[in-house]
Amino acid sequence: MVRGDRLADRMKALSLSQSELARRVGVSQASIWKLIHEPAQGSKFLHKIAAAVETNAAYLMGETDDPEPSAVMNSEYSRNEPDDDLVEIDSIDLAYGMGGTFLDTDYISVEKVKMSHKWLRQFTNSPPSMLCSTRGMGDSMMPTIHDQDVVIIDRSQTVPEMGDKIWAIVYSGWGMIKRLRAQPDGTIRISSDNQLVRDDFAVQADLYIVGRVIAVVKSV
Repeated sequence: MVRGDRLADRMKALSLSQSELARRVGVSQASIWKLIHEPAQGSKFLHKIAAAVETNAAYLMGETDDPEPSAVMNSEYSRNEPDDDLVEIDSIDLAYGMGGTFLDTDYISVEKVKMSHKWLRQFTNSPPSMLCSTRGMGDSMMPTIHDQDVVIIDRSQTVPEMGDKIWAIVYSGWGMIKRLRAQPDGTIRISSDNQLVRDDFAVQADLYIVGRVIAVVKSV
């Protein structure tokens, strides 16, 4: 749970108002107010909030006294000895549809799964706390991703600057796994790999990017 005093201190240090933080994260100002003033509040946007106030999620939750953004990365990797290759990442039941699956974003089931640290490092240098897995549904991203394939998402990457990469997103209450490309007019093109599915376009304000899909584990 977020320690409101620490969040407020970081905002004060950066001269960041509640409304401005809410805008950067993509939540309401009321949500930020609750995190500061009401005890035992949590948020699925915690990692994004931590990045916006230039710290790490563990510091905001009171799990470490080191506010440096890299503190969690260093501590997590130092705990994993060379002969212990397994690390835990979040496994999130968001039922991401490659076409689009409605999400009840007020309730997110999160479990822990163990994965090979060396295998993950092939795709990203982000710490395990910034990674999660979920299972795709549907066929709109075929042949790249099949129904029930497991995807690994890097939540530290939330800006679609790399054209045509694959991203886990929430758009108008629907969870999707799609390719994104920024357009000259400021909109984002949402594309499928299945040529029978038409492209869609969204403004960034209506699009929440969970993270970039960095790996796919095929279902057999």
